[in-house]
Amino acid sequence: MILTIITLLLLICVLGYTSYNLLKKNEKCEDIILSYEEHLSALSELIVFSDKKLKEIDTKGSFESDDEVGFFFKHILFIQEELNKFKTNKDV
Repeated sequence: MILTIITLLLLICVLGYTSYNLLKKNEKCEDIILSYEEHLSALSELIVFSDKKLKEIDTKGSFESDDEVGFFFKHILFIQEELNKFKTNKDV
C-alpha cells in the first residue's frame, strides 16, 4: 500500500514537472510567433506603400518609355508584383 502511494507521488511530481516545462516552451513559441507576425505586418505595410509610390511615380508613363530607364523600371515593377503576392490581408 505504501509502495503504491510513493509510486503515485513520484508519478505526480514527474507529470507536474513535465507539464510545467511544456507550458514554458509553449509560451516561448507563442512569443516568437507574435514577433514574426508583427514583422510580417510591417513588411506588408511596406509593400503596400512601395506599390502606391511606384504607381504614383509612373502615372505619366515617362519611365517606361525610355529604353534604359524603362528596362530597369519594368524589372522594379515585376519585383513589386511578386512582392504584392506576399501581402498579409489584414487591414492592408
